[in-house]
Amino acid sequence: MQTPGDFDLSRRGVLAGGAASIAAVTIVPTEPAAARSKPAPAPPAAKVAFEVNGTRRELELDTRTSLLDALREHLHLTGTKKGCDHGQCGACTVIVDGRRINSCLSLAVMHDGDKITTIEGLGTPDKMHAMQTAFVEHDGYQCGYCTPGQICSAVAVLDEIKAGIPSHVTADLTAPPQVTALELRERMSGNICRCGAYSNIIDAISDVAGVKA
Repeated sequence: MQTPGDFDLSRRGVLAGGAASIAAVTIVPTEPAAARSKPAPAPPAAKVAFEVNGTRRELELDTRTSLLDALREHLHLTGTKKGCDHGQCGACTVIVDGRRINSCLSLAVMHDGDKITTIEGLGTPDKMHAMQTAFVEHDGYQCGYCTPGQICSAVAVLDEIKAGIPSHVTADLTAPPQVTALELRERMSGNICRCGAYSNIIDAISDVAGVKA
């Protein structure tokens, strides 16, 4: 006849054996060490050549690189700012073939052969562009973070108006657009100034255009 001690020992043995059986069934074979150490494939790269501020530049970039990152990280033109990185603030505005764009929304490889102008290409501290001078004279900035994008956009805006490109503010689409405060505010609406220097910015642009805001 079994004693209580004999029964307990047998029960423990049954439980231990059952647990071992379950573990043996459920263990997933581990991946071989060689497979675990295999490096991930390199991202695709492409060569791109464009003219930046009058100088031909050639780069080999990950095809996912934005124009903004190509300018800042690869060409070290840090005047162009990364703000929202979603095309909502305008801090990264540059001029490409005479047209202003948000460089954070455009891939660098899309601009092969293009002519790109950044804030560094508009003027230097010793020889500033007229728009840069006007921003200084009219205090068209406070913290200055958005200012490069504001200036690039402002230069392109006056070219747009001069070329007769209409906006929905223009009352008569058959007549050439005029430089007015309302027109400038609408065309500059994609450039956000979190400091709120908007009235001074409009004054600066109007000054360059030769009209009173």
